[in-house]
Parts: sequence; structure tokens; C-alpha cells
Amino acid sequence: MIYLETTPAAHPAYRAEKRERIDAYGHDDEFRALSNAWRVLALRKQYMNNFSWLGRPLIQLPSDAMAMQEIIWAVKPDLIIETGVAHGGSVVLSASLLELLGHGEVLGIDIDIRTHNRQAIEAHPLAHRISLIEGSSTDPDVIAQVRERAAGKARVLVCLDSNHTHAHVLAELEAYARLVSVDSYCIVFDTFVEDMPADHVWTDRPWGKGNNPKTAVREWLRSHPEFAIDHSIDDRLLVTSAPDGFLKRVAR
Repeated sequence: MIYLETTPAAHPAYRAEKRERIDAYGHDDEFRALSNAWRVLALRKQYMNNFSWLGRPLIQLPSDAMAMQEIIWAVKPDLIIETGVAHGGSVVLSASLLELLGHGEVLGIDIDIRTHNRQAIEAHPLAHRISLIEGSSTDPDVIAQVRERAAGKARVLVCLDSNHTHAHVLAELEAYARLVSVDSYCIVFDTFVEDMPADHVWTDRPWGKGNNPKTAVREWLRSHPEFAIDHSIDDRLLVTSAPDGFLKRVAR
């Protein structure tokens, strides 16, 4: 439970009040249905493209950015591994929180880091917290580089947000989830693809219903009991691109 564990108010009555609020949101079917309907419309209108973080386009729902802030502040990772760089907003978001914490680095991986994006990221005031690897996140050479960078790091957080096909996400989970430290997370974005209406078709993408991050998560979790879905995050956010995608490592 991220919110309760990390709040500065440790009084039992305060924790109980927050638990009540979380339970109320999590079990309000009408509110949840409304949130899901809003998310469908938001996707169709490309709502998540409206935001940036410290000057770089984020391409993320504001509620997911808030969840990332809570998780990073709670885990205090030495290393954040992110697959999928795009314009760099997500790596800059992570780097900004690590800067506040006073330690840690972000390692961004993308099969195609376009020149103008790389130049903007490398010129950013937080560039000293960011490293980039260009290549497929499932390429053995890239995986080896990432594992080398993660060696000796006590607290590691992983975010998967690149190619959203079942096979690719499953391969990423096998490659990178093992690097996650206990009580940290492997966050799998865009699991909402499985929850989209049946008539929604991605005409320009190779993923869709039955072939997406959520189907990969379901398959992978069956043989990895050391991870569990942290439903408390979904229950609070309601509007998220990663339903059932906040995977917490509960055992080594």
C-alpha cells in the first residue's frame, strides 16, 4: 500500500481514514465504470499527448504520473530502468524525483531514439541522472548491458512501455523483472489495451485485444509468485493506462 506506507502521518486514525477512502473508491462500481468510459474517450482523443514534464512531452495520463511520483518516492531506487523513451518525458520525470532524493539514475532503452529527442534529453538540466541505450529491449546485447548497469544496485525499479505486443512484453518481463528488488515494482504500461471495447481496433499497431501487455502479465505471473499485482494502486487511480500492471516484488 504505497499511500499509507509512505505518508508522513503515522497516526492509526489517519491511516484508517485513508483506507476507508481507498476502499470506497475501489468498490464503487458506478465510479469505476465512469472512469473506464472516460479512459476510452481519452484514448480516442489522444488526451495523454497534452502534457509535458519539465519541458519534455510525457505521453502519459496525469494520474499515472502521480502514481510514478508516489512509487519512486517510496522505493527510493538506485536505478530506474525504462523501456520506451519516445520524447523523453518519462525519463525526465524519473530523473527529477531522483534529483530530489539526491541519488540514483535512470536508464532509458528504445529501439529508435531520434536525434532531436536524444539531443534534447542530453541537453536537459537533469541529463546527469539519465543514460540512454538505443536498441531493442529484448536484444541479448542490450539485456546484457542493462544487467551490467544493475549489478550491485540495492533498489531497482523497472517500467515497461515500449512495444505492447504479448510476445514482446513477455520477453521484457523475463529479461528485466528479475532485476527488481523486493518491495519495488515492475510497472507494465498500456495493459488497458485488453479492456478496450471489442469494436476498437489499432489499425497502425501490431497489438490489440488478446495480444497486449495485460495478456503477457497474466501469463507471466502464473510462474512468478515472487510478484503480485498491487491492486491498491488501481483502486485509487481508477483512471490508469496500467490496470493490473503495477507488479510489486513481494519475495526474492
